[in-house]
Amino acid sequence: MSDPTRVPESWESRVARWRFNWFPAYRGTGARVLHIGRDWTEVRVAVPLSWRTRNYVGTTFGGSIYGAVDPIYMVMLIRNLGRDYVVWDKAAAIRFRRPGRTTLYATFRLEPVVLEGIRLELEAAPKLDRVFTVELTDAAGLVHATVDKTIHVSRR
Repeated sequence: MSDPTRVPESWESRVARWRFNWFPAYRGTGARVLHIGRDWTEVRVAVPLSWRTRNYVGTTFGGSIYGAVDPIYMVMLIRNLGRDYVVWDKAAAIRFRRPGRTTLYATFRLEPVVLEGIRLELEAAPKLDRVFTVELTDAAGLVHATVDKTIHVSRR
């Protein structure tokens, strides 16, 4: 059964997902983009535990975890705000809560109210920084890592 809260993919977002997964820098993380909503307000990512993502002690390498989530919010904001805005990653913080011993999943969501808030704030200020948080969980929903991404946005 499909998830009623899931934003369906379009042909365009399916092609974007395919491109993401074949882009060498992203492919090198060992992660896979599983889903991109047609309006780019939802993206789902998986980081499988494999020979490419396993660290010295046999759990998911922190670099693979971070690399899997690094560009997602920035790209989502670029796609949603449009060409009138400059968007770039400014900072990040990751908190490892427990070792990853299975595939980890992350779901990124941008609510319309957040996008509208950014647009309104940039009418009064030349630039802003926003912190977006994503959790990486296992199939049972246990949080293994939390990543805070600080994204800088300004008007062109």
